Amino acid sequence: MFLHRVPKPPLDAFIELIWVCRREPAPHRLERVLPNGAAQLFVNLKEDQTRTYEIDNGHLRVTVLPGTVVSGVHSRYAVIDTAEQESVAGAVFRPGGTAPFFRLPAHEMREADVAVEDLWGRGAVAAMRERLLEARTPDDQLDVLERVLAAMQRWPGGGPVIEFAVQELARPAGISEIAAASGLSQKRFIERFKSAVGVAPKQYSRILRFQRALATAEKGRLVDWTRVAVDCGYFDQAHFIHDFRSFAGIAPNMYRAGRTEFRNHVKFLQSDGGAAVALSAHG
Repeated sequence: MFLHRVPKPPLDAFIELIWVCRREPAPHRLERVLPNGAAQLFVNLKEDQTRTYEIDNGHLRVTVLPGTVVSGVHSRYAVIDTAEQESVAGAVFRPGGTAPFFRLPAHEMREADVAVEDLWGRGAVAAMRERLLEARTPDDQLDVLERVLAAMQRWPGGGPVIEFAVQELARPAGISEIAAASGLSQKRFIERFKSAVGVAPKQYSRILRFQRALATAEKGRLVDWTRVAVDCGYFDQAHFIHDFRSFAGIAPNMYRAGRTEFRNHVKFLQSDGGAAVALSAHG
């Protein structure tokens, strides 16, 4: 069960959607989550814990955090524990949309999960989690999440420059042209974009192109990856495969074989990156 909706104004200017998810235990323990250019809020309702993984000298190392985290924009896949997806709620922020809720520049959350209690305080997070658990239906949980986020909206957002830049990069447009149109020097524009969105505009544009490739691949059962590369604006297939491996850590054919019901979730197998699933914990 995956229920979602766009929050009411003014939250919809900063939050693309809020959601709740319930799923049966997966037959595989770990999944790789591919970068999509968005920061997200996650609340693990099954257990008040979040486990993140990274490959360290051929082994997976786990870091344990509290159950409510904000995950910044990633430029490389992350590895998650499927047990934490059995009952979870969250929000997907628009580019630059974290600023009103977290007094931390987006680039400081890049490639990281940050405990929300460090930003809002332990009491506020505990109260939100308790209200979510007490809610009778998934729709009620969405109501709770929307009310909490509305109450925590305390600072201004990225502003029209960031909104304009994101729209132009989706076309896509050149960074120098966007900077000139925004009235900023290219250096100042890049700094402002990184602070609001989490990554530099060139990297953000690459993530958008990667996501277009995944969306294009969904359109048919038999995928012509060469055609996908051409349609999505890659210089050649070699460039496409290099970008795909950079973001996903696997080749396109492995993505197709391991995909789950969610476009950006892929089964993480021991053979994925030569990593043994032997875990050392710290946190």
